[in-house]
Amino acid sequence: MLSRTAAILMMIDFQGNLARAMVDKENLFANNVKLIRGFRALALPMMITEQTPEKLGPTLQQLSGELSGLKPIIKETFSCWADPSFRDQLESLTRRHVVLTGIECHICVYQTALDLIQNGYSVHLVADAVSSRTPENREVGIQAIKSAGAHITSTEMVLFELLRTAADPKAREIFKIVK
Repeated sequence: MLSRTAAILMMIDFQGNLARAMVDKENLFANNVKLIRGFRALALPMMITEQTPEKLGPTLQQLSGELSGLKPIIKETFSCWADPSFRDQLESLTRRHVVLTGIECHICVYQTALDLIQNGYSVHLVADAVSSRTPENREVGIQAIKSAGAHITSTEMVLFELLRTAADPKAREIFKIVK
């Protein structure tokens, strides 16, 4: 189960025209905004990456606008873990529960998930917050990540798992986010 003391939200490559080509992009973006707002309400850390932004463009405004000041990690590798600056930043946070979202599910998200699992992280793939350009590739990515040992979850499951009780002082904020 996710823990507030161990969780981090990791968002991979929500950039430009590639992001706009994703399957069910409206729900994809909306669910990531909910996660950002929930993690912010609970004061939990977040990381975001950009794959060769000079080619793919910056993170979409609807997400970057919610991240106020969070600087993307620029990478060329498909797996985030293979990038030393990413790895150093993640390891410095000493958090072991990675709540993973991003695009494309069958490429960068998949390769990152496998590397994280192989390096002792508990990966929680948010199935309604990942996508690919085709529904088939999205599903293949989710199944491959699950087979590798990740926990498959959803946006609301993550937020309520972190909240744990309606008596939590942050409950009202989380309820408003998921409405």
